[in-house]
Amino acid sequence: MIMAMAAFTMEDMFIRLATATIPLGEILLLFGIGGTATFLVLTLRRGEVIFHKAILSKPILIRMFCELIGRMCFISALVIIPFSTASAILQATPLVVVGGAALMFGEKVGWRRWSAILFGFIGVLMVIQPGMDSFDPLSLLAVVGMLGLAGRDLATRAASSELSSMQLSTYGFFVLIPVGIILLMYSGGASVTDAKTSLYILATIACGCIAYYSLTLAMRTGEVSIVTPFRYSRMVFSLAVAMVMFGERPDWVTLTGIMIIISGGIYTLLRSRQT
Repeated sequence: MIMAMAAFTMEDMFIRLATATIPLGEILLLFGIGGTATFLVLTLRRGEVIFHKAILSKPILIRMFCELIGRMCFISALVIIPFSTASAILQATPLVVVGGAALMFGEKVGWRRWSAILFGFIGVLMVIQPGMDSFDPLSLLAVVGMLGLAGRDLATRAASSELSSMQLSTYGFFVLIPVGIILLMYSGGASVTDAKTSLYILATIACGCIAYYSLTLAMRTGEVSIVTPFRYSRMVFSLAVAMVMFGERPDWVTLTGIMIIISGGIYTLLRSRQT
């Protein structure tokens, strides 16, 4: 999970760098094609079928829909609002997943962990800062993206064991292709990429494939309520990238909110190990 979070942060960084010269739709399209091709080859090399009958099952369809919404909204937020803000909002994903695992799968979550989840959401509000002059309505894109990605993780847990992590990863990347095409149609078409941007795209695909496979494997092989808190390691990587690469300096309210979110996640992890 920690490897997945580091790779996701690098993926986000390269996406933001690439959007300086090419539209978002083109990035999603190329990212989807690259990821689909990569996992398609890996799936076939393992002798697994691509169009498995389970692809039409309810969990997989829900997973692909959540993937589509989550990816599109979060990446849109990533290139519009501060990098650190988008990354901080995403840290609420484990809270939603732990709560969802209790409600949907019957995993035991006591009142202490429910309190930690509520505590974490207070931290999210401090990051978003609704009602204050610094509030950006576009930050809600990151919130919707976060909910979509949490839904994807929960649906991954419910997916048929007949489907491998490679197959799930192939389907996850494939849904980005039509989204990218649609966005390109509304943005006036694709742009010609230079050498530097091409490297950004290749790096995005490489980091995305590593992160996506690692996350899918972690969610399928580990208990959700124990594995997901390690997603908070992404915030450490994201803050470093935001300050070093993009010159961001989050205010004290945002930093306090981040600490609250992380504290809630760490407490949830500790309680998970005790139950």
